[in-house]
Amino acid sequence: MQKIVTENNHAVEPGIFQKALLSWGEQNFRPFPWRATDKPFYILLSELMLHRTQAKQVVPVYKNFIERFPDIETLSKASKAELQQTLYSLGLRWRIDLIYQMTKEIVTKFDGIIPQDKEELLSLSGISEYIAGALRCFSWNLPEPIADTNTIRIVGRIFGLETKDSSRRNRIFKSLLAELVPIDRPREYNYALLDLADKICTKKPAPDCPNCPLISMCQFGQALQN
Repeated sequence: MQKIVTENNHAVEPGIFQKALLSWGEQNFRPFPWRATDKPFYILLSELMLHRTQAKQVVPVYKNFIERFPDIETLSKASKAELQQTLYSLGLRWRIDLIYQMTKEIVTKFDGIIPQDKEELLSLSGISEYIAGALRCFSWNLPEPIADTNTIRIVGRIFGLETKDSSRRNRIFKSLLAELVPIDRPREYNYALLDLADKICTKKPAPDCPNCPLISMCQFGQALQN
């Protein structure tokens, strides 16, 4: 497999990167309830709930929500007031309006079946590039890059690139993330990448570089050791 080389001449072998991350991920997997399913409806709901919200806050709300609304058909018959009762603890009122509107669109445009096609997903209200990619990866195990502030932070440190709030929309970062995703096991890989960002490659406190499985490939980590 050809190495990925950035303009600053930092090179990474994707196969070695993937193997190290997947091995670490097997031992450090965070068992959230939405990770125990590949149902598109449940994955989509979890991604909408997780937006700007910590996972530990989402867990009880998610469990209660899917128990009350187990499928698109049931949810499509719910009123906004019923959604409010179930989601109020997460805040962000716009999220309730969005789920309500999006559910109606899935029923009317796609006969109640969440589409796998990316362009069709993006045609739905509130579905961003990130959510579409996460849904395609975690539901259908497709090799989609997951570009958020956490995964961008990892890539920036690995390749020694400066990151900012807008980096998740930067074509260079998106391209690097896409090149690193394996064709096989993309779901496990992306979960491991998110777990690494949470447990090791943190923003605050300082990252735990000595225990990072990628330190030998990381420009940031190597600089700290020297």
